Amino acid sequence: MSIRNAIIITLLAIAIGAVLLFRDAGKWLVREDPLSHADAIVVLSGSMPARAEEAAKIFQMGYAPEVWVTRPNSAAAELEKMNITYTGEETYNREVLVQEGVPANAVRILPDAIVDTEQEIEEVSLRLRDEKKTSAIIVTSPQHTRRVRVLWRRLAEPGQVAVVRTAWEDNFDADHWWSNTRDAFAVTREVLGLVNARAGLPVRPNAH
Repeated sequence: MSIRNAIIITLLAIAIGAVLLFRDAGKWLVREDPLSHADAIVVLSGSMPARAEEAAKIFQMGYAPEVWVTRPNSAAAELEKMNITYTGEETYNREVLVQEGVPANAVRILPDAIVDTEQEIEEVSLRLRDEKKTSAIIVTSPQHTRRVRVLWRRLAEPGQVAVVRTAWEDNFDADHWWSNTRDAFAVTREVLGLVNARAGLPVRPNAH
């Protein structure tokens, strides 16, 4: 075989590998843990009502005694100055949980406003530490599961355990993620977020 042909074959192999990696990126992002008992179930912000619905199912199965809801940063303060009432995502998630059978006294909205997943993980870890608890079942969208697991290992305190579960009603198409803008944007965001996490989180959230 000539050097020229060898180079062509090598380039074709690289190209085929790149295409296969591209196509499988959606499936690669989905990494769900087996269910196990924990101190609390956590509903991460986003993808209403799918994440809250999945958390309610897990609660009904008896895997944790309460459900925590994170509170995303919002324009509530600015709107209040304009005499406009704003109901945040956390309120709707709470209503979904109660509607799906979780007792109201078993649902807690965490106090600190968060901007992104990094802050959510830090908030959950802090609450576990302050309440002398050690484990949480974290419910999020399929494509978000791998990054949540990576961030937990990096940001949670030693000894704290997370079980990451998927809200399958989120309707992420892992096999054909490139075929619609919603999933394509989600995969791009997750890959960039993973790069940032692996690099030590040099890019931090802007709360303003």
